[in-house]
Amino acid sequence: MQIEQLGPNDALSLLPELVALLVDAVENGASIGFVPPFSPAEAEEYWQGVVAKLRTPHQRLFIARTDNQIIGSVQLALEPRPNGNHRGEVNKLLVHTAARRRGVALALMQALEAEARRIGRTLLVLDTRVGDDAERLYLKLGFLRAGSIPNYARNGDGGLDPTMFMYKILAA
Repeated sequence: MQIEQLGPNDALSLLPELVALLVDAVENGASIGFVPPFSPAEAEEYWQGVVAKLRTPHQRLFIARTDNQIIGSVQLALEPRPNGNHRGEVNKLLVHTAARRRGVALALMQALEAEARRIGRTLLVLDTRVGDDAERLYLKLGFLRAGSIPNYARNGDGGLDPTMFMYKILAA
């Protein structure tokens, strides 16, 4: 498995694979802002927005590949305002259902954290659905629970799930 940081042109050239990754995640119940049914056109629109953000200094995109196929991705959004330019937000950690339980998410998060440290970020924040495998992963990586909010995100069944806000202070 290789972990790579993509720029906007690379992401654009890999758009079909990124679209497929996002559709797989949403259709398999990931709580990442979208609910099924979810079309490739919606996924492409999302990724076009990510490409636009990658053209700024405030966004990073990491992918995991095996056998030249994208099997995972994660994003780091960098707060640009002066009172928050020490923090980054972890966004959309995705692992293809066929590649789960192989350390992909762990490797992606380690790359993201290394980049955050490299550019001087000292705090990472994120949110995840309460009880998801992702919550357990983040705890394993040293993230702490800040608190949960009930009825925060709509799920694929139309119900409302609680979300857990988490943070990690990065040692200098």
